[in-house]
Parts: sequence; C-alpha cells; structure tokens
Amino acid sequence: MAMTHRAIAFVATCEPDRALAFYRDVLGFELVEDTPFATVFDAFGTMLRVQKAERVRPAPYTVFGLQVETIKDEVERLCAAGVEAVRYPHFAQDALGIWTAPDGAQVFWFHDPDGNLLSLSQF
Repeated sequence: MAMTHRAIAFVATCEPDRALAFYRDVLGFELVEDTPFATVFDAFGTMLRVQKAERVRPAPYTVFGLQVETIKDEVERLCAAGVEAVRYPHFAQDALGIWTAPDGAQVFWFHDPDGNLLSLSQF
C-alpha cells in the first residue's frame, strides 16, 4: 500500500514566543494553531509543527528547507529582518552567504531562534 497522505515537518523550540514570531513574521508562514505542545504553521502547503520542548539540541545539518524562485531577493529580505548567513569554510559563498553548487543550484543556510539550521534553495 502506497502512502497517499501529506508530509508533516517538525522542529523544536524552547522559546515558543520567539519561534512563533520568527516563523510567522520573518518566514511568512501562516499560523494554524498554538497549543501547549506545538505551534503549528502552514509552511506553503506543508504542515510545520514547532514542538515546545524544555531544551533544544540543534542538529549540525539542515532540518528544514524551502525552495524559492529568486534566492537573492529572499535572502536580502531575510537579512533585512535580522537573519544572518551561516558560513562554511569549505563552500565558496558569495557576499550574501549564498553557495552555488556545481550543478548551478544555490543554497543559503541560516538559523532559527533556537539554532535549528534552515535553508533556502533555488534550483
């Protein structure tokens, strides 16, 4: 039997008020509900559950990403809202922090308020 349902994405927060503001106001996700257990967003068609935790242990790799049409414009908008690029010494990133892969895809990495690593990608 094949799966025919929708995917749900998860990240965690120990600062729910900051996470709500970041995901709603900075990233532009629609708030669906805020419960004692999670703040739930519609992340452009994907449910994102920002789980409320006592402590967050961010992973050293990307945990959630967004595909965008024009990465430069989106990165400039995020930077104007106070988001900072995560830079990696082994990638040649431009002045904004955007890395261009050998196949031409572009990626911008950044953290949410809890240190979860997020990304924007343009293919």
